[in-house]
Amino acid sequence: MRAKPRQPSPMDRLSASRGESPVRGNAASFSAGNVPGLEGSPAFTVWQHDPSPVPVVIAVPHAGRSYPPELVSRMRQPAYSAPRLEDRLVDLVGKAVAERTGAALLVAHAPRAMIDLNRASDDVDWDMVGGGAPDASSVPVSSSSARRARSGLGLVPRRLPGLGELWKWPIAHDDLAARIDGVHVPYHSALAALLESVRARWGAALLIDLHSMPPLPARAGEPVAEFVVGDRFGAACDGALVAEAFAALGQARRLAAHNRPYAGGYVLERHARRHAGVHCLQLEIDRRTYLDPAMAEPGPGLDSTVDIVATLVQRMAIAVADLGRERGFWRAAAE
Repeated sequence: MRAKPRQPSPMDRLSASRGESPVRGNAASFSAGNVPGLEGSPAFTVWQHDPSPVPVVIAVPHAGRSYPPELVSRMRQPAYSAPRLEDRLVDLVGKAVAERTGAALLVAHAPRAMIDLNRASDDVDWDMVGGGAPDASSVPVSSSSARRARSGLGLVPRRLPGLGELWKWPIAHDDLAARIDGVHVPYHSALAALLESVRARWGAALLIDLHSMPPLPARAGEPVAEFVVGDRFGAACDGALVAEAFAALGQARRLAAHNRPYAGGYVLERHARRHAGVHCLQLEIDRRTYLDPAMAEPGPGLDSTVDIVATLVQRMAIAVADLGRERGFWRAAAE
């Protein structure tokens, strides 16, 4: 019996539109930065095809699990607090989606308990740093950063609901500086370089900043959203791309919310440049969709969640390429 020929995927059609063969096989990878206190452990890893087969970058800033022993020893109830700060195993979703679609991928290994990559480097609660703030004139702090730090979830998380203070004693200034220099600075430099390389090839680029969330609170018999799409209320991403994201989630019969309660944070604020063709979207996934009932290990829904997010990436990739065309980039590149 003759096997049926494989039908072209959306990514095949996207490659064909540029007169190219679809990229298959493994992406090249490199690791960089360093996790302070854990010798030889990189802060993050990048996987990327060259040239990029799709104009999409997936970043996973909150799933890091490289915990230095000294950091753990300073935490109150680390077995309880550390996993609650993580976007538990959402990097498994990101890796599977990147392998299927050809999207570039950036995964942080440094844990959020050490430093939150979705916060600005000035988003510090100086009351938790030994000796307090340095000279105020050398550390400008925005009002929004100050509010986030006081909430307990600044650059270095300080407290969690139901637990209170996370740390047994203050952080030293040189420890904080090592976290910023070893993790935060190189991570955001790598992300900016990835987005620029994709934008230079396609004329437009999309960042999907991938997160996971605890189940949203239910309201009087109403269904609860399993996905939240955040675009900073239109500031970070073209509406046509957001529409494709909701179309993909609707096709999968999954309920999704827009910007509430998660509109996107510092990553989108820093890297989105709509006027230059760089669009950013934050995607939150209910952990119940891909983890076991204890929300600790991969669950039976992992494969279906990967299917949904991969379809979302594929649809959005085509729309991003269209934006590049509209900007006249492909015509200019051909000339």
